Amino acid sequence: MSATQVHVANGAAKELTDLLATSKISPSESREAAPAPTNGQVNRNGHDHTNGDAAADDDDDDDEGEADVAAASTGAKKKKKNKSGAAKKKAKAAAAARASAAQNQSEPPRIGLTTLFPNGQYPVGEIQQYDTSKFLDENRARTTAEELRERERIQQEEEGCDYNLIRRAAETHRQVRAYARKAIQPGMSMTDIANLIEDGTRAVVEANGFDSGIGFPTGLSLNECAAHFTPNAGDKRILQKSDVLKVDIGVHVAGRICDSAFTLTWEDTHNPLLEIVREATNTGVRESGIDARLGEIGAAIQEVMESGSYEVNGEMLNVKCVRNLQGHNIERYSIHGGKSVPIVAQPDLKTRMEEGEYFAIETFGTTGRGYVQDQGDCSHYAKRKNAPGSAASLRVQSARTLLYTINKNFGTLPFCRRYLDRLGEKAYLLGLKHLVDQGIVQDYPPLCDVPGSMTAQFEHTILLRPTCKEVVSRGDDY
Repeated sequence: MSATQVHVANGAAKELTDLLATSKISPSESREAAPAPTNGQVNRNGHDHTNGDAAADDDDDDDEGEADVAAASTGAKKKKKNKSGAAKKKAKAAAAARASAAQNQSEPPRIGLTTLFPNGQYPVGEIQQYDTSKFLDENRARTTAEELRERERIQQEEEGCDYNLIRRAAETHRQVRAYARKAIQPGMSMTDIANLIEDGTRAVVEANGFDSGIGFPTGLSLNECAAHFTPNAGDKRILQKSDVLKVDIGVHVAGRICDSAFTLTWEDTHNPLLEIVREATNTGVRESGIDARLGEIGAAIQEVMESGSYEVNGEMLNVKCVRNLQGHNIERYSIHGGKSVPIVAQPDLKTRMEEGEYFAIETFGTTGRGYVQDQGDCSHYAKRKNAPGSAASLRVQSARTLLYTINKNFGTLPFCRRYLDRLGEKAYLLGLKHLVDQGIVQDYPPLCDVPGSMTAQFEHTILLRPTCKEVVSRGDDY
């Protein structure tokens, strides 16, 4: 890790420590100030709801930011600090449009985005500029903003590469989670929470098979369970006021998956844990970019995460990274691509991010040992890409029938047992186990730290455009 990156990480850690020392928000105050039990919620100034016209205005603003990139790469030492008067007017118009879109959505959300955005243009995410010192290609320093924008235009002509696809998925995510953050309350069953989120997702994205729909089963992992839990049929667990709930929602449009997660509590005991993890995720987003080394991103995340601690009942709890959970790149119809983004330092990992890639930057913090293991009944599954064999080679009849259902309805998109139940599948567990045993389907059991510990997660999807980094899932909430 370079000296510059150490300075950035240490600065973020100090800022976080100061924040935790000076602020404390009770659950009741959080609910009165915002429409959900968010903890230490930060206003991101409107990367949330908008309409098509505002999205077009945002595109214009992006062009100004991209011009700054070109200026920086050609040796300019200062960036513009103030928008022009026209840009400020556009920002105000976009803010008004975002408020309008939020008001126009029903509760629970049931209005499709094509109704709310009749011109088919969806909101641009948060724009961040690249750290040009990380660029390997010297020719990029001589590339003009106009040339970079032309490169973007050409890239979007490829099938499934139009930025509007991921933006539609991201806007669905924002609208569904805005309602979920208000509606999820102690006393609800985990199944009711999952249905609340997934029914909203299907309606807003206007689910239509492989054209649009749920990107993966909704993760509803509690307390020491960090990831990969969603209720199976018959699950009786009820959300408690003392629980720490990770909500991981996936939405896809034409296979472009928006993967974003947040954590909720209803008591202020573990609010500092949420603040630390959110800041660690934002650090990972900030350090990401074209030619950024994955191992160095992990080091910056770890520096922020493990600088944090907080007191519970007179005991100081040190926050650790869950070192065997990582972010990842996202490919079309495949939530996990070939690259992983660690959340701890890996100095020997030299793999870099590349232009045009999509990444899920997610971090997990824990008060436990910092390592998760498989625990409990599995609910998450996904067909492997380039899976071996064929249906004809399977010896179990129920496995052949089930594989047909999986291919028809999910392909390589993750699914869960509730989704098979919804399709009317019966007595499929033996066939599902056989598909896992044959290496055709991958199972993803719940991942848990030690009992009694608490875990938190925050996650964003980013797009590495030629001109800039777009945090497509950013919203007012996180």
